[in-house]
Amino acid sequence: MNASLSQSISRSAALILRVTLYILLLAPIVIFLLHAFSTRWFFPQVLPTEWTIEPFLRQIDNPRIRSALAESLWIALLSSGLSIVVGYPAARTLGTYNFRGKGFILLFLFLPTVVPPIVTGLGLNILFLRIGLAGTTLGVVLVHLIPVLPYAVFTLSSVFSRYDPNYEHQAMVLGAGRWRIFWTVTLPLIFPGVVVATLFAFLISWSQYLLTFLIGGGRIVTLPILLFSTVSGGNPTTIAILSLIFIAPPIIVIIAVSRYLTSDGLLSQTGRL
Repeated sequence: MNASLSQSISRSAALILRVTLYILLLAPIVIFLLHAFSTRWFFPQVLPTEWTIEPFLRQIDNPRIRSALAESLWIALLSSGLSIVVGYPAARTLGTYNFRGKGFILLFLFLPTVVPPIVTGLGLNILFLRIGLAGTTLGVVLVHLIPVLPYAVFTLSSVFSRYDPNYEHQAMVLGAGRWRIFWTVTLPLIFPGVVVATLFAFLISWSQYLLTFLIGGGRIVTLPILLFSTVSGGNPTTIAILSLIFIAPPIIVIIAVSRYLTSDGLLSQTGRL
């Protein structure tokens, strides 16, 4: 009886906690939707009195917003792709081999995630000004690697810690070359991990504001830059619409790769080999 009562209380507490988390996650989005598709919403009204999509359509047609959206997507895609290419050798080495100094290297790679970005951003701003990368898309992409690369390396290294190189050895014995082994053996085995690492890299790059501001110097206008400048204007409708546009691509990307975010997705992908 006591055990049954204890289980019932545990389930109720878990349900309450889950509902609370859902409310905390969805409440800002609901508020954004109410502001973005309504007009004449004044205190103390609980809900708007008039609904319209005209402000949303007007902001979508705004060339500045379209340009910022395209710039953000381009930078996030380049940063995430480059982080995978650059981080792959380090991740494979750290995940596959045990050697002296491995802990120090992991700590060194972890430092960019704890060091304030303004410190590295100001230093790199001086360097990029000297070499002509300040105020360029390439400069912003390179500076985004600072917070992005550690997550890509850590995610891929955890994949390689469970990776069996014997599959590659067997393919090599059968006469396959290095590139063929990579495309037909290695990549299919680690592909779910690559997708997850790319997702993390994309999300981190997508939300960068301070580093983009420091290196972009006002010439590179991404959605976070535009959103922060809009917040100072105090127009709730414009802020809500920009916020919805800002969170839409990450949500779409997460939904598109959701099957790789579970152990079932990893097993089904590996089981095809």
